[in-house]
Amino acid sequence: MHIGFVRAVIVGTILLLMTAAMFGQVRMGVVITIAPPPLPIYDQPLCPGENYIWTPGYWAYGDDFDDYYWVPGTWVLAPEVGFLWTPGYWEWNEDRYVFYDGYWGPQVGFYGGIFYGFGYFGEGYEGGRWDHDRFFYNTTVNNVNITEIHNVYNAPVRTESTPPRVSYHGGNGGINRPPKPEELAAARARHIPPVPVQREHVQVARTHPDLRASANMGKPPVAATPKPGAIEERGVVPAKASGGPYTPPPNRGKNQARENPPANRPNDRPANNNRPDRNASRPNPPVHARDISPAERPSPPNTGNAKQDQKYQQQQEKQFAKQEQERQKLQQKQDREDQRAAQQKADDARRQQVEQRHQQQTQQLQQKHEQQQRQMEQKQRPPQKQNKQPPPDRSKPPN
Repeated sequence: MHIGFVRAVIVGTILLLMTAAMFGQVRMGVVITIAPPPLPIYDQPLCPGENYIWTPGYWAYGDDFDDYYWVPGTWVLAPEVGFLWTPGYWEWNEDRYVFYDGYWGPQVGFYGGIFYGFGYFGEGYEGGRWDHDRFFYNTTVNNVNITEIHNVYNAPVRTESTPPRVSYHGGNGGINRPPKPEELAAARARHIPPVPVQREHVQVARTHPDLRASANMGKPPVAATPKPGAIEERGVVPAKASGGPYTPPPNRGKNQARENPPANRPNDRPANNNRPDRNASRPNPPVHARDISPAERPSPPNTGNAKQDQKYQQQQEKQFAKQEQERQKLQQKQDREDQRAAQQKADDARRQQVEQRHQQQTQQLQQKHEQQQRQMEQKQRPPQKQNKQPPPDRSKPPN
């Protein structure tokens, strides 16, 4: 087996055991064989308040309905002072397109050279900067109400008469710009994945059939929102035009989203292959206790000893009932806190803190239950039979 692939598996396993608030569940990137549509043309909605950072829209892929769907650009409250957003992007790797998630960090890393606009022109970010604990907006590229937000400035940016609308890096027709050393360093530095409101924003977009590329032909009816998840609220912005012609391929059913790329491919090589250390697209970790899939009732043990099996089954049922009780208790507690925040009309910063705490509580409970299940299975595992040598025949005298 390829050494790099084994190393990647080991590293991935270690990450799974680390703090859930920082990493969550990890899997290899979404892998498909059809290029994402061009980026649509749209305007930016008005910034809702101070310290909100613009996160550009992108095409995601729904493997359950086998189609691209548009995740609208939106304003997101920075999770930490001084943090900026590095957008996610698609990349062509020999025979497949792989999506790499964006992340928050003190420096903007590599995002494929994609021209997302609004300050993201393929390298770095020219839409604003931090000054102590306040974010200052460059009004050249941001839609900001300067009568309410005074921390603004106006600076020229790089412009192109016809900006590229291509939405992927590498391959035929893609952006071909290698990452710079400082972009690689940003990916290796401390950073955090998309915050809960961003993941919920993706899930909301996923449930809207009119955001699928085959339905809107690359021109989504909701291209941007003022806040995450506000796809059906006031202030949404439709696309003015598609970024280019797009025709859904006729054989969409044959296209697959595979979780594990085959071995001996670029992403399976050792870390010194001069590529950025990027987090691949991952399944969304649970945010609330209600998001945890109900545990399957354990199957009856079969050790060959009827009394022992009965005892083990009672232990399993007791543990199952206790875990379900703990899950429901946490769910009720989180629901009360969400209702309290809604009644008090908490601001976005407070709501985001509550959601992050809920996510940490949920994942800690999930990890606890998984560990208990492993311990139970190990305890109830039938002992292995050892091959014993027959005792020597002492009926004959020794020679």
